[in-house]
Amino acid sequence: MGRAHEVRAASMAKTAAMKSSKYAKWGKEIFAAAKAGVPDPDMNQGLKNVIARAKKDQVPADVIKRAIEKAAGVKSGATKEKSYEGMGPGNVAVIVNCLTDNDNRTFTEVRTAFNKTGGTIGQAVGYLFSKKAVFEFEGMSEDEVLEALMMGENADYEDLTVDEDGFVKITAQPESFEGIKAAILAVKPDLEFETASCDLVPSSYVDLDEDHLGKFKRLLEALAEYDDVDEVIHNANLPAEDEE
Repeated sequence: MGRAHEVRAASMAKTAAMKSSKYAKWGKEIFAAAKAGVPDPDMNQGLKNVIARAKKDQVPADVIKRAIEKAAGVKSGATKEKSYEGMGPGNVAVIVNCLTDNDNRTFTEVRTAFNKTGGTIGQAVGYLFSKKAVFEFEGMSEDEVLEALMMGENADYEDLTVDEDGFVKITAQPESFEGIKAAILAVKPDLEFETASCDLVPSSYVDLDEDHLGKFKRLLEALAEYDDVDEVIHNANLPAEDEE
Protein backbone atom coordinates (compact mmCIF):
# COMPACT_ATOMS: atom_id res chain seq x y z
CA MET A 1 0.00 0.00 0.00
CA GLY A 2 3.00 2.26 0.03
CA ARG A 3 5.14 4.15 2.50
CA ALA A 4 2.50 6.81 3.21
CA HIS A 5 0.04 4.16 4.37
CA GLU A 6 2.67 2.60 6.65
CA VAL A 7 3.47 5.97 8.20
CA ARG A 8 -0.21 6.71 8.83
CA ALA A 9 -0.76 3.25 10.29
CA ALA A 10 2.24 3.62 12.60
CA SER A 11 1.04 7.05 13.69
CA MET A 12 -2.47 5.73 14.39
CA ALA A 13 -1.05 2.81 16.37
CA LYS A 14 1.11 5.14 18.44
CA THR A 15 -1.88 7.41 19.12
CA ALA A 16 -3.99 4.42 20.16
CA ALA A 17 -1.24 3.21 22.50
CA MET A 18 -0.93 6.66 24.07
CA LYS A 19 -4.70 6.81 24.61
CA SER A 20 -4.73 3.34 26.12
CA SER A 21 -1.93 4.28 28.52
CA LYS A 22 -3.64 7.53 29.44
CA TYR A 23 -6.97 5.82 30.11
CA ALA A 24 -5.27 3.19 32.26
CA LYS A 25 -3.61 5.85 34.39
CA TRP A 26 -6.83 7.81 34.84
CA GLY A 27 -8.67 4.58 35.63
CA LYS A 28 -6.24 3.79 38.42
CA GLU A 29 -6.42 7.31 39.85
CA ILE A 30 -10.22 7.26 39.80
CA PHE A 31 -10.18 3.78 41.36
CA ALA A 32 -7.89 4.97 44.18
CA ALA A 33 -10.01 8.07 44.88
CA ALA A 34 -13.21 6.03 44.90
CA LYS A 35 -11.73 3.38 47.15
CA ALA A 36 -10.36 5.98 49.58
CA GLY A 37 -13.92 7.08 50.37
CA VAL A 38 -17.42 6.49 49.07
CA PRO A 39 -17.49 5.38 45.40
CA ASP A 40 -20.00 8.13 44.60
CA PRO A 41 -18.76 11.53 43.31
CA ASP A 42 -21.75 13.28 44.90
CA MET A 43 -20.53 12.12 48.31
CA ASN A 44 -16.76 12.06 47.68
CA GLN A 45 -15.23 15.42 46.78
CA GLY A 46 -11.83 13.92 46.03
CA LEU A 47 -13.39 11.52 43.53
CA LYS A 48 -15.45 14.33 42.03
CA ASN A 49 -12.29 16.40 41.47
CA VAL A 50 -10.44 13.50 39.81
CA ILE A 51 -13.39 12.80 37.50
CA ALA A 52 -13.55 16.47 36.49
CA ARG A 53 -9.84 16.41 35.59
CA ALA A 54 -10.24 13.15 33.68
CA LYS A 55 -13.13 14.53 31.65
CA LYS A 56 -11.07 17.60 30.86
CA ASP A 57 -8.41 15.21 29.53
CA GLN A 58 -11.11 13.65 27.31
CA VAL A 59 -11.33 10.34 29.15
CA PRO A 60 -14.49 8.47 28.01
CA ALA A 61 -17.40 8.03 30.42
CA ASP A 62 -17.20 4.22 30.24
CA VAL A 63 -13.57 4.28 31.46
CA ILE A 64 -14.63 6.40 34.43
CA LYS A 65 -17.64 4.19 35.14
CA ARG A 66 -15.60 0.97 35.08
CA ALA A 67 -13.04 2.37 37.52
CA ILE A 68 -15.75 3.43 39.98
CA GLU A 69 -17.56 0.09 39.70
CA LYS A 70 -14.29 -1.75 40.29
CA ALA A 71 -13.63 0.29 43.45
CA ALA A 72 -17.16 -0.36 44.69
CA GLY A 73 -16.74 -4.12 44.31
CA VAL A 74 -13.14 -4.61 45.41
CA LYS A 75 -12.51 -5.04 49.14
CA SER A 76 -9.07 -6.62 49.11
CA GLY A 77 -7.05 -3.40 48.95
CA ALA A 78 -4.74 -4.95 46.33
CA THR A 79 -4.12 -1.65 44.54
CA LYS A 80 -2.03 0.73 46.61
CA GLU A 81 0.12 3.81 46.34
CA LYS A 82 3.91 3.51 46.06
CA SER A 83 6.52 6.25 45.73
CA TYR A 84 10.09 5.95 44.48
CA GLU A 85 12.79 8.59 44.82
CA GLY A 86 15.91 8.95 42.78
CA MET A 87 18.37 11.20 40.99
CA GLY A 88 17.84 11.65 37.28
CA PRO A 89 20.29 12.81 34.58
CA GLY A 90 22.01 16.09 35.47
CA ASN A 91 21.35 15.61 39.21
CA VAL A 92 17.63 16.25 38.87
CA ALA A 93 15.67 15.15 41.93
CA VAL A 94 12.78 12.88 40.91
CA ILE A 95 9.83 11.44 42.82
CA VAL A 96 7.71 8.86 41.00
CA ASN A 97 4.25 8.24 42.46
CA CYS A 98 2.57 5.01 41.36
CA LEU A 99 -0.66 3.08 41.77
CA THR A 100 0.09 -0.63 41.63
CA ASP A 101 -1.16 -4.12 42.36
CA ASN A 102 2.33 -5.60 41.93
CA ASP A 103 5.23 -3.95 43.77
CA ASN A 104 7.94 -6.01 42.04
CA ARG A 105 6.72 -5.18 38.55
CA THR A 106 6.40 -1.49 39.30
CA PHE A 107 9.81 -1.19 40.94
CA THR A 108 11.47 -3.05 38.09
CA GLU A 109 9.88 -0.78 35.49
CA VAL A 110 10.81 2.43 37.31
CA ARG A 111 14.36 1.22 38.00
CA THR A 112 14.80 0.29 34.33
CA ALA A 113 13.75 3.78 33.21
CA PHE A 114 16.30 5.36 35.56
CA ASN A 115 19.12 2.97 34.63
CA LYS A 116 18.66 3.39 30.88
CA THR A 117 18.94 7.18 31.09
CA GLY A 118 21.84 7.46 33.50
CA GLY A 119 19.81 8.04 36.64
CA THR A 120 19.91 6.30 40.00
CA ILE A 121 16.85 5.09 41.87
CA GLY A 122 16.87 4.84 45.66
CA GLN A 123 18.45 8.17 46.54
CA ALA A 124 16.38 10.15 49.03
CA VAL A 125 15.39 13.48 47.49
CA GLY A 126 12.15 14.29 49.31
CA TYR A 127 13.89 16.92 51.45
CA LEU A 128 14.32 19.03 48.30
CA PHE A 129 10.54 19.48 48.06
CA SER A 130 7.88 20.90 50.34
CA LYS A 131 4.11 20.55 50.25
CA LYS A 132 2.28 23.65 49.07
CA ALA A 133 -1.26 24.61 48.19
CA VAL A 134 -1.22 25.45 44.48
CA PHE A 135 -3.92 27.23 42.49
CA GLU A 136 -3.81 27.99 38.77
CA PHE A 137 -6.62 29.62 36.84
CA GLU A 138 -7.66 32.34 34.42
CA GLY A 139 -10.39 34.95 34.41
CA MET A 140 -9.34 37.36 37.18
CA SER A 141 -6.92 40.27 37.24
CA GLU A 142 -4.16 40.51 39.83
CA ASP A 143 -6.03 43.29 41.66
CA GLU A 144 -9.20 41.19 41.77
CA VAL A 145 -7.32 38.22 43.19
CA LEU A 146 -5.54 40.32 45.79
CA GLU A 147 -8.81 41.91 46.89
CA ALA A 148 -10.48 38.51 47.15
CA LEU A 149 -7.65 37.14 49.28
CA MET A 150 -7.65 40.19 51.53
CA MET A 151 -11.38 39.79 52.13
CA GLY A 152 -11.14 36.04 52.70
CA GLU A 153 -10.66 34.21 55.98
CA ASN A 154 -7.52 32.09 56.45
CA ALA A 155 -6.50 32.98 52.89
CA ASP A 156 -2.82 33.77 53.51
CA TYR A 157 -0.62 33.18 50.48
CA GLU A 158 3.13 33.04 49.87
CA ASP A 159 3.38 33.89 46.19
CA LEU A 160 1.05 35.28 43.54
CA THR A 161 1.96 35.66 39.87
CA VAL A 162 -0.06 36.67 36.82
CA ASP A 163 1.60 36.21 33.44
CA GLU A 164 1.06 38.31 30.32
CA ASP A 165 -1.76 36.01 29.19
CA GLY A 166 -3.65 36.50 32.45
CA PHE A 167 -2.80 33.06 33.89
CA VAL A 168 -2.86 33.26 37.68
CA LYS A 169 -0.76 31.09 40.00
CA ILE A 170 -1.00 31.16 43.79
CA THR A 171 1.14 29.16 46.21
CA ALA A 172 0.55 28.93 49.95
CA GLN A 173 0.91 26.69 52.95
CA PRO A 174 -1.43 23.66 52.86
CA GLU A 175 -3.45 24.95 55.81
CA SER A 176 -4.53 27.94 53.68
CA PHE A 177 -5.94 25.75 50.89
CA GLU A 178 -9.62 25.87 51.85
CA GLY A 179 -9.48 29.57 52.80
CA ILE A 180 -7.97 30.62 49.47
CA LYS A 181 -10.35 28.47 47.46
CA ALA A 182 -13.37 29.85 49.32
CA ALA A 183 -12.12 33.44 48.94
CA ILE A 184 -11.72 33.12 45.16
CA LEU A 185 -15.06 31.38 44.65
CA ALA A 186 -16.84 33.93 46.85
CA VAL A 187 -15.90 36.57 44.30
CA LYS A 188 -16.26 34.41 41.17
CA PRO A 189 -18.45 31.34 41.87
CA ASP A 190 -18.31 30.04 38.29
CA LEU A 191 -14.50 30.07 38.07
CA GLU A 192 -12.91 26.76 37.06
CA PHE A 193 -9.49 26.06 38.52
CA GLU A 194 -6.86 24.60 36.21
CA THR A 195 -5.11 23.41 39.38
CA ALA A 196 -6.41 23.41 42.94
CA SER A 197 -4.44 20.95 45.04
CA CYS A 198 -1.71 20.46 47.60
CA ASP A 199 1.43 19.43 45.72
CA LEU A 200 5.12 18.89 46.33
CA VAL A 201 6.99 21.95 45.08
CA PRO A 202 10.80 22.10 44.61
CA SER A 203 12.75 24.43 46.88
CA SER A 204 15.02 25.17 43.90
CA TYR A 205 15.36 24.15 40.26
CA VAL A 206 18.18 22.54 38.28
CA ASP A 207 19.26 23.85 34.86
CA LEU A 208 20.30 21.19 32.35
CA ASP A 209 22.73 21.32 29.46
CA GLU A 210 21.65 19.93 26.09
CA ASP A 211 22.98 16.42 26.73
CA HIS A 212 21.37 16.01 30.15
CA LEU A 213 18.15 17.64 28.95
CA GLY A 214 17.84 15.01 26.23
CA LYS A 215 18.47 12.19 28.68
CA PHE A 216 16.01 13.60 31.21
CA LYS A 217 13.29 13.93 28.57
CA ARG A 218 13.88 10.28 27.67
CA LEU A 219 13.45 9.37 31.35
CA LEU A 220 10.11 11.19 31.45
CA GLU A 221 9.02 9.49 28.22
CA ALA A 222 10.01 6.08 29.55
CA LEU A 223 8.09 6.59 32.81
CA ALA A 224 5.05 7.81 30.86
CA GLU A 225 4.93 4.45 29.06
CA TYR A 226 4.29 2.54 32.30
CA ASP A 227 0.64 2.17 33.31
CA ASP A 228 1.56 2.00 37.02
CA VAL A 229 3.17 5.46 37.01
CA ASP A 230 0.63 8.03 38.15
CA GLU A 231 2.74 11.17 38.62
CA VAL A 232 6.34 12.31 38.20
CA ILE A 233 7.58 15.23 40.33
CA HIS A 234 10.97 16.78 39.63
CA ASN A 235 13.03 19.94 40.01
CA ALA A 236 14.32 20.26 36.44
CA ASN A 237 14.01 23.71 34.91
CA LEU A 238 12.54 22.58 31.57
CA PRO A 239 12.01 24.78 28.51
CA ALA A 240 8.40 25.97 28.28
CA GLU A 241 7.62 23.71 25.33
CA ASP A 242 8.67 20.63 27.34
CA GLU A 243 6.67 21.37 30.48
CA GLU A 244 3.64 19.20 31.16
